[in-house]
Amino acid sequence: MLAIIGGSGLTQLSSLELLRREVVRTPYGEPSGALIFGKLSGCEVVFLARHGYGHTIPPHRVNYRANLWALKDAGAQSVVSVASVGGIRADCLPGMLVVPDQIIDYTWGRTHTFFDGGDKVVRHIDFTCPYDSDMRRRILNAAKAADEPVIDGAVYAASQGPRLETVAEVDRFERDGAHIIGMTGMPEAALARELDLPYAAITVVSNYAAGRGMSAQSIRFDWVEQVLHEAMLRVRNVLEHLCRRGMT
Repeated sequence: MLAIIGGSGLTQLSSLELLRREVVRTPYGEPSGALIFGKLSGCEVVFLARHGYGHTIPPHRVNYRANLWALKDAGAQSVVSVASVGGIRADCLPGMLVVPDQIIDYTWGRTHTFFDGGDKVVRHIDFTCPYDSDMRRRILNAAKAADEPVIDGAVYAASQGPRLETVAEVDRFERDGAHIIGMTGMPEAALARELDLPYAAITVVSNYAAGRGMSAQSIRFDWVEQVLHEAMLRVRNVLEHLCRRGMT
């Protein structure tokens, strides 16, 4: 079963054939919302809205451990994360879909591991390649089959949020080698790895990062919402083709 975590702009899957809705609890507290089980293009999926269904949970307050644990416990065998990002690199333009391959973590104060002491033996995971290569390949193949252009590979800078970044911060991220900026990529990716859940992301560039393009002076949120609305239609198309291809 495929798990889909929806971020800003994707709080529900309109094309999902709903089977059931399940409220769950985990050893790590409550996830962001109920798990939605259904079929997408004939494929069994479980959907979870990362920020809650009213988009009320800010990035630094998301219970990432509960979310990933709940999905794994429900029978998910792999995870696709959908998230909005700001674009730094010249080709990461608003409206583009990007399948990142690396992460730089700038977050702080988030519970970032299942192995944080107590009676559990510490587990050190290999995080050389934070996104599962096979899942990335499947997403890229699905995008090609769906005739949806995507950017293959980018460095995702995970910022703390919920505020957007200053121009100076974006300049720093760029010097560090980052190409896109989001707020939810970590610790989500690392927690999935700790649970041995193959994990990859489809990110939507919703705006130029601060100081770039139309965001040179400020970021227009009304324009961001319009970009997200249009781009999420393309994301749904990719997800449907991913399921239609039987995750091959």
